Amino acid sequence: MKPTQWKDYSLKGKAQADTTSLTEDKFEDEVEAEWFSAQLDRKIFKQLIKRDDVIALRSFALWLTLLIAAGALGVATWGTWWAVPAFFVYGVLYSAADHRHHELSHGTPFKNRQLNDIFYHLCAFMTLREGFYYRWSHTRHHTHTLVVGKDPEIGAPRPPKRLAIYSDFFFIADGWRLLKMLVRHASGQLTEAGKHFVPESEVPKVFWAARVYLLILVSTVALCFITHSLLPLMLVGLPRFYGGFFSQLFNMSQHTCLAEDVHDHRLNTRTILMNPVFNFLYSNMNYHIEHHMFPMVPYYRLPELHELIKGQCPPPYPTIWAAWQEIIPGMNRQQSDPSWFIQRPLPAAAP
Repeated sequence: MKPTQWKDYSLKGKAQADTTSLTEDKFEDEVEAEWFSAQLDRKIFKQLIKRDDVIALRSFALWLTLLIAAGALGVATWGTWWAVPAFFVYGVLYSAADHRHHELSHGTPFKNRQLNDIFYHLCAFMTLREGFYYRWSHTRHHTHTLVVGKDPEIGAPRPPKRLAIYSDFFFIADGWRLLKMLVRHASGQLTEAGKHFVPESEVPKVFWAARVYLLILVSTVALCFITHSLLPLMLVGLPRFYGGFFSQLFNMSQHTCLAEDVHDHRLNTRTILMNPVFNFLYSNMNYHIEHHMFPMVPYYRLPELHELIKGQCPPPYPTIWAAWQEIIPGMNRQQSDPSWFIQRPLPAAAP
């Protein structure tokens, strides 16, 4: 039986080309809607939002060193079974660019803007999420988190497309969508969704960046034919697919099956406690309530922020597995009842 349709998740409101069902005044009211914010001392907050190039460089240097070492080991052992674990590690580290790219889009890791932009566009290419487009898409996501018709990054619209979600443990559905988007943008056509949030002045940058991405990918494929080897693609492009397991495991834990159309990140976002390895791969985005509530706080200060406001938030999930133990049955239930969602408990004394 076909699942019940819940809502229309296509973007509405003010677009570049036209105005859809919502009036401009109503759109602006939605932008200015008041979201819950935890109480936090102003002086402490000012300390938390300070960016530190040394901390960020240390973290990114470690990531790149591990990535290069795994890639070099994969190349050195190519053609043997030792290449399998080497490229597994390489793919996982390569896919971790997804989370670093996300944090860099906020401009918070580095105090030096040039450093931030260099790493941002590198990581954007690695995850195939073109940087100029994504920056505006993600800004809209933070402004309208899980507000249907406004948020372009709702990962599991109800009823959830489970096959696509599970296939993205190998980046299949999302990867195909992003490749098609790159082709469209490279041809000079902005997506319909993009017309709602990409400023006209940024559109040429989106088109040219997409062309550069495709040129690199096509050149990599050509190199495979020239060398009669899959090795170039194993190093560039394919790692986002074969190494995407943890990226999807983390990303889908953020908002799936939680409340829509509420202005409280405690109800539509999860914070999950993780081990140090997962924290590193995920760039501390497991502190996701904290990140959404105070997006200007750099990822390396989110654990401090968590300790300061945890009494005003729902209890964090103890592990990523605990979160998925409610996500999987939750998605199953939403197939027949898209109106159902997981209700997060708020502290008794919380506003």
